[in-house]
Amino acid sequence: MSIENISSAKSFGGWHKQYSHPSSTLGCDMRFAIYLPPQAGNGTTVPVMYWLSGLTCTDENFMQKAGAHRLAAELGIAIVAPDTSPRGDHVPDDENEAYDFGKGAGFYVNATQEPWRQNYRMYDYILNELPALIAEHFPVNDNAVISGHSMGGHGALMMALRNPGKFRSVTAFSPICNPVNVPWGQKAFENYLGPKQADWAAYDSSMLMSTAQPTGFTPALVDQGDADGFLKDQLKPETLEQAAKNSGYPLTLRMQEGYDHSYYFIASFIEDHIRFHATHLGLTA
Repeated sequence: MSIENISSAKSFGGWHKQYSHPSSTLGCDMRFAIYLPPQAGNGTTVPVMYWLSGLTCTDENFMQKAGAHRLAAELGIAIVAPDTSPRGDHVPDDENEAYDFGKGAGFYVNATQEPWRQNYRMYDYILNELPALIAEHFPVNDNAVISGHSMGGHGALMMALRNPGKFRSVTAFSPICNPVNVPWGQKAFENYLGPKQADWAAYDSSMLMSTAQPTGFTPALVDQGDADGFLKDQLKPETLEQAAKNSGYPLTLRMQEGYDHSYYFIASFIEDHIRFHATHLGLTA
């Protein structure tokens, strides 16, 4: 699988790089960013944290705003940040170019409905194609963790819940916890997956966590700001909290006083999330 380097910048002794590549899963060219810590290379491989971003974001938001490179360099963790949807002139988009559906809003599902199903297969891309590409071209090992924000928090939790053992741990900021019952999720799921709500359940983190089995538990940390404007109508962390109680899931959910939905919030607590992952990767945290 071929990749093309777009940019490179040294950061905390490591390298932040952007690449593009043709995606057979999505039927378009895709872009991703990777941070390689100074420990990577010369025969040494490092674990990798996948970061899934939220609505309207690209590979750039987290890498430029979260302030994650310093600790990733210290601990020896690579970070991979993919785009949030397929892109290109031939890729269908919301007819009104809405921010919460279509380009920039893939919701990390495999679409089954026209005209979305040919391109909008972010679930398969994140789970299979992208990790294979990263393993082929970069000095990373099989130890992976996953994190995300908002729509990406939904994606990270859902991916970990559906694939026990794939990730050592999962964290999320302000995730869409119960998408089948909120406007963002309902709009995306009905268009991508069709009108049958039974088909939506496979991508709902609260529903998945409620029935999770102990053999498939992936330790989870979720941070949510109590001043988040989307808290009550779109995010609903209480549903995830109740789901964890139902199944005994190892979830730590923290409500953070005064914080909103922005990257100021993420930057304030990203160190906690990386250290959480480092602990479950067996690194010195």
